[in-house]
Amino acid sequence: MAKTGSEQAKKSAAKPKKGPAGAPATKIRRAKVPETRTGLVRQARRIYRGLAEAYPYAHPELDFENAYQLLVATVLSAQTTDLRVNQTTPALFAAYPTPEDLAAADPEALEELIRPTGFFRAKARSLLGLAKSLRDDFGGEVPGTLKELVTLPGVGRKTANVVLGNVFGVPGITVDTHFGRLARRFGWSTSEDPVVVEQDVAALFPKRDWTMLSHYLVFHGRRVCHARKPACGACPIAAICPSYGEGETDPEKAQTLLKYELAGKPGQRLKPPPDFPGPPAPPAADTAGAAGAP
Repeated sequence: MAKTGSEQAKKSAAKPKKGPAGAPATKIRRAKVPETRTGLVRQARRIYRGLAEAYPYAHPELDFENAYQLLVATVLSAQTTDLRVNQTTPALFAAYPTPEDLAAADPEALEELIRPTGFFRAKARSLLGLAKSLRDDFGGEVPGTLKELVTLPGVGRKTANVVLGNVFGVPGITVDTHFGRLARRFGWSTSEDPVVVEQDVAALFPKRDWTMLSHYLVFHGRRVCHARKPACGACPIAAICPSYGEGETDPEKAQTLLKYELAGKPGQRLKPPPDFPGPPAPPAADTAGAAGAP
């Protein structure tokens, strides 16, 4: 007996959608933010482990060889991409290899070198100010404490924690736009104030995890958990995310939203990180066509 159109539609609707590898997609329900402190800590640690498994190669995406270079690159990274900074800094550091050289730079020449990063006049003032402070107050060396770093022009807690965690091995939480967004989506904080977010998240994790936590969240925010169109259907921690469903949940459609190596494309770095724990991100050729995992 021939099936009616409505019967065929019901049968079709009953079939689970196929994932990118041809397997039926698992139906995922949005996780709840635990009501107890203990529950929130446990869920946060599960998310940390999930991101650590997804991004074992997470690292700073700014090219640098020493504390001075990372400090300058981080100041330049405001309101632009790390890739744009990495394309700019080779010529900058060739011209001004030390804080003393940068302190003596002609302002207009410096502005022209960093123009591609945007807001170049304000950034040039900050760089000249911090270079002069390094020369005059710290003997030409980048200080290794938060208290000292934030006295430098143009250096706030975010920049200071980037330098401390990735050069001096001092644990720090780097609250940039990606970190703050994900912290709120995970239910770790409700604040828009970076300092409050830093304090809220710090209370959930041991100090030893702070630096890598920052890398994991920034990596995930750039690649999967975007501000406007998060790729929920391709997210490695979808099953434990309190904000699952805010973005595209269809696996095939979500795959098209992935960025960088997860989409088979180059990342932000021009060269692998020097002496940083873990291997660098795999080249695009090794990950092209990967189904939602690096």
